[in-house]
Amino acid sequence: MIKVVARNFAQQDKLNEIIELYKELVELTRKEKGCIKYELYQDENNPSVLTMIEEWENKKALEDHFKAEHFVRIVPKVKKYMLKETDLNIYNKLI
Repeated sequence: MIKVVARNFAQQDKLNEIIELYKELVELTRKEKGCIKYELYQDENNPSVLTMIEEWENKKALEDHFKAEHFVRIVPKVKKYMLKETDLNIYNKLI
């Protein structure tokens, strides 16, 4: 199993637009083969920090996700509202 934690740093005044884009991304991604969990969280202390926490069956499923039509279409739109690059970490389950 693969776990992904992707922290994004949003422009405060664009949060509504970003969340609307993420709603579509989450809905479509959850239907992908190999997707176990795909959830968006907002930091309690800093609402501009949005974190996607994901679980995938394997690395191939994650790689396919990065090529999915909705990912390729939506992620660039989201990125234009970010203050900096995504802090992306991919973890392999050990125990």
